[in-house]
Amino acid sequence: MNSLTHFSDTGRARMVDVSTKSHTERVAIASGVLRMLPATLARIQAGQIAKGDVLTVADVGAVMAAKHTPDIIPMCHSIALTGVELVFDPIGQPDTQGCVGIHATATVRCVGQTGVEMEALCAVNVALLTIYDMCKAVDRGMRIEFVQLEEKRGGKSGVWQRGQTI
Repeated sequence: MNSLTHFSDTGRARMVDVSTKSHTERVAIASGVLRMLPATLARIQAGQIAKGDVLTVADVGAVMAAKHTPDIIPMCHSIALTGVELVFDPIGQPDTQGCVGIHATATVRCVGQTGVEMEALCAVNVALLTIYDMCKAVDRGMRIEFVQLEEKRGGKSGVWQRGQTI
């Protein structure tokens, strides 16, 4: 079992010292879903949301979130990201409540001494929140679900994928 490295020997919170870690390519993939009424998804797809191109704005918001993760997550390191990519897939099959949705996947990359899991999770959350913000005037009942890390690669621990244990 891994120890919690964000605590000092005296139990105080701390930023982990990564100065002795090797620079390697790091990749993290996170995803999440925003559930909405079918009419809301149709309006997004038709470009009929008054605030503009919803998915383009959500993509920009996600990139900004990834770049600013250390500003909102206290123990995160500032990382020079080499790439942030968002993919949005419509979910046309209604769930048990009759809602369809948008599945967002964020892939974040860097070459560095620590991983980019938090950056990928922040990116996908802000992408979904941006869609919510732009569409709330027509559908306040939207809900964010299943935000999770799907995969991480790089560093000493190598590859981890959802479904594996640490």
